[in-house]
Amino acid sequence: MSYVKGTMVALLSLGACGAPTPAAEQPVDLPTVSVQRTDLSSATRVDGTLGYGGSFTVLGPGSGRITWLPGVGEIVGRGRAVFRVDGRVVPLLFGAAPLFRTLGSGVSRGSDVRVLERNLKAMGYGQDLTVDSRFTSATRAAVRRWQRALGTTVTGTVGPGDVIVLPGPIRITSLTAVPSGPAAGTILTASGTTRQVTVQLPVGSQRLAVPEAAVRIELPGGASTTGRITEVGTVATAETTNARSQTGQSTESATITVLIGLDRPSDAGRLDGAPVVVAFTSGERRNVLAVPVNALLAADRTYTVSVVGDGGAVTSVPVTLGIFDGDLVEVTGALAEGAKVQVPAS
Repeated sequence: MSYVKGTMVALLSLGACGAPTPAAEQPVDLPTVSVQRTDLSSATRVDGTLGYGGSFTVLGPGSGRITWLPGVGEIVGRGRAVFRVDGRVVPLLFGAAPLFRTLGSGVSRGSDVRVLERNLKAMGYGQDLTVDSRFTSATRAAVRRWQRALGTTVTGTVGPGDVIVLPGPIRITSLTAVPSGPAAGTILTASGTTRQVTVQLPVGSQRLAVPEAAVRIELPGGASTTGRITEVGTVATAETTNARSQTGQSTESATITVLIGLDRPSDAGRLDGAPVVVAFTSGERRNVLAVPVNALLAADRTYTVSVVGDGGAVTSVPVTLGIFDGDLVEVTGALAEGAKVQVPAS
């Protein structure tokens, strides 16, 4: 017999449990560990990418010249300048959809009015403002106070080109326009500010991707952190194929996108993007007996452990293996919690 060394990462069920047999030939001077009762889980590891959630393309108003741009990596919050056109601030407002008309006294009700009023209230310019879908005199007064604070022309109206409306704060990822260039077309691209891991998970493993399920994330440099699955894609994509690709290759390589939020975003440090490895729980066993993997003895496709009795006698006990979790393995057989089993000297 020989001791099994290393860590296995598969579910095995080899051999049958039989009656304990004396192990007189086994060495008796090896260190021992106790059989423990614990919870175990096995994991499937998949490559992923650390980055920021969301992707946005910011367009210019179509007229004027760019006079100021933020830096790449800069965070822009509500009411802050996304860029300047002809010296005029174009600020960020939070909302689900951009403005599609000029808002001012006399406009009909609409959800765009509600977006404007909600932002005015959040920025502190709508003390007497009721957030609804009506542009009232209170709305106009709040707009004028805001325009004075921005240093722009006070009109009491807000047009589509006066603001940028996005779901939340943004982080600048690239600049397309340049100062003194035309304020038309794509000005810049941005992401959200929430750290996120993206995984292209093989379709065959999609059962592992359960919304809100916990995962472990291995970061560059050997550090690790935890996260939870926030979104699971419903559309499978495959690698690009060509004339040399085999039939069915695209089906076999199909993946779905899985998004993961970090429990502690600060664990990722200052990395803007990086390759990571995500460990999805693929099996779980609770309240089972476990021993270190290197306590196993393998012979003739069966496994045993050497149990040391109170008097020092060593008995070879056949075991059936369950799931592996790091250096531990689930075992069933004629074992009791707390029993001493031999392990090789480290």
